Amino acid sequence: MASVAITASFSASVDFTSVSTRKLSFRSKFLSVSPPLAASSAHRTSRNRNVVRVVAEVDEPIVKIGTRGSPLALAQAYMTRDLLKKNFVELSEEGALEICIIKTTGDKVLDQPLADIGGKGLFTRELDVALLDGRIDIAVHSMKDVPTYLPEGSILPCMLPREDVRDAFISVKYDDLSELPDGALVGTASLRRQSQLLAKFPTLKCVNFRGNVQSRIRKLQEGVVDCTLLAIAGLNRMDMTEHATKILETDVMLPAVAQGAIGIACRTGDSRQLEFLEKLNHEETRIAVECERAFLASLDGSCRTPIAGYAYKSGNNLEFRGLVASLDGKQILETTRSSNWSFTDAIDAGKDAGNELKALAPSEFF
Repeated sequence: MASVAITASFSASVDFTSVSTRKLSFRSKFLSVSPPLAASSAHRTSRNRNVVRVVAEVDEPIVKIGTRGSPLALAQAYMTRDLLKKNFVELSEEGALEICIIKTTGDKVLDQPLADIGGKGLFTRELDVALLDGRIDIAVHSMKDVPTYLPEGSILPCMLPREDVRDAFISVKYDDLSELPDGALVGTASLRRQSQLLAKFPTLKCVNFRGNVQSRIRKLQEGVVDCTLLAIAGLNRMDMTEHATKILETDVMLPAVAQGAIGIACRTGDSRQLEFLEKLNHEETRIAVECERAFLASLDGSCRTPIAGYAYKSGNNLEFRGLVASLDGKQILETTRSSNWSFTDAIDAGKDAGNELKALAPSEFF
């Protein structure tokens, strides 16, 4: 990380008050020192024949960034770190930012479908606890993992600009979903993807397929399954798009609610972190994602309910499409909404769409 340095000729006076002293220590490094110069307890200085140099660094992090430890989660945390450094001078000082890896339940249990081990909050619960007990100051989330409710004492004021929302079809044997033979194995832990695939290709067989992106691609190359589907957003963020065989348009595979969006949470009332996060927030993303989350909240589906939703800005309007389906894809209920482009109207559109489908769907859907 960058450090703050002050360099002055030996004959000149050095004004240490020009360096921010908030949680700072001072260190110096020189090839030779002659003659000795007294150093105070607040900082250490040394000199060569012509130069005095003082380097300021932060004793304690100003922002502790909480994240899961997967390669994708870390890429998103590094992105957040870099944006904070770019936008705030004090956060570019050495040691001002610290990335803290928190292992979640979803990371620990990989041999069972998500629905069987609790579904909601599997990738966020431990981060929430760390945030509320002060081990971290902000938590970086993939928004599609975040439940529609937030723990008391936390808020989600920031979303970064959204990535491509589409899914990628990945196979080393076939170039398109339509080429898959009867009985082909599709590796996916997503009930949303499973139901939409089976609606179009009922002879496919979907099998549980979990792990980070790298491990799933490795299993695919080893022939464990014939194909898999992954969010292109993750592949983009890790520079792994060469593995994508084909990107599926949203009318073929409607994305998960909040797919491609990164959200950053902090504690309620933490004005310091709020100041940082409000500057990073991308309001267009936040409006669209909160519309989708309102749709999901209204449906109040279980972790075994296939649900998809996508909202986006079109001119001065918001356009939304959502669906809920049976696990086997034999029943799919869809709806659309258009509204003015505003936060309030977006939330209302999402709620209304969710309420409509909940009234229409058989009770076994939920």
